[in-house]
Amino acid sequence: MPSSNSVSAPGGQSTTNGATGGGHNHQQQPSSQQQQGPQSSSSQLQNPNPLPGTVHRIRLVPHLESARSLPFEPIIRDAVEGGPPLRVGRFTDRQTAMASAPNAPNATKIAFRSKVVSRGHAEIWVESGGNFFLKDTKSSSGTFLNHIRLATANAESRPFPLKDGDIIQLGIDYQGGQQEIYRCVKIKVEIARDWQTLGNAFNANALRRLQAVGVSNGGHKEDTAANATQDCCICLFPVTVCQALFVAPCSHAFHYKCMRPMLLSHHPGFQCPLCRTFADLE
Repeated sequence: MPSSNSVSAPGGQSTTNGATGGGHNHQQQPSSQQQQGPQSSSSQLQNPNPLPGTVHRIRLVPHLESARSLPFEPIIRDAVEGGPPLRVGRFTDRQTAMASAPNAPNATKIAFRSKVVSRGHAEIWVESGGNFFLKDTKSSSGTFLNHIRLATANAESRPFPLKDGDIIQLGIDYQGGQQEIYRCVKIKVEIARDWQTLGNAFNANALRRLQAVGVSNGGHKEDTAANATQDCCICLFPVTVCQALFVAPCSHAFHYKCMRPMLLSHHPGFQCPLCRTFADLE
């Protein structure tokens, strides 16, 4: 009758000796491939992405139109190639302050105080070459890219390329958007525009021209047109000294009376009518 004996081996392993008619004793050992498999997989888990990706900055600013949308401060985020996506959704009290902070480049969440925005509304990420992408993550009220809806309600969309100057709309107005919390979010995308927020030759030249106008020619009226720094793009008359002027953060100058309706309509947000640069005047 066959019998088997269990013998403890060093290291806590056990070997089984089976005797069937005069057979030999055999000890089962894992192959070399099986021994190397767990080691290689564990090393991959410890270091899945050994080379850090390139960081690309994206800036999301309000898109100013005649129709009012949800106001918000410009949002700056740094996205890493192959890194986690930027998750866009609704602000809740459970979220940390980092999620809704506008100037928190390392944060991976973007939150808006609007009830037409789903908690997990959309995602933005960057791939190799600095190419940004956007997709709808099963939102109920929809994600629109340049006025085109990406997917139906509660359905995930395919990735869509995102370029500088694109317009993103999160949700649609509820009850006409009479209350601010029920308004959709309209976003203008700015990619690789850091040079606009720094000092450059255009800004320096514009300041020098404004300073030179006030001290040249003794303020003679006949030289007003010749001394003008530029023409106001609203009324097409010269912008010069002894006038109430509005100088935008982008250094473009206008007559204050020409810009006053635009300043009041979206205050504190301002979008230059010449270069389309958004700025928070506060």
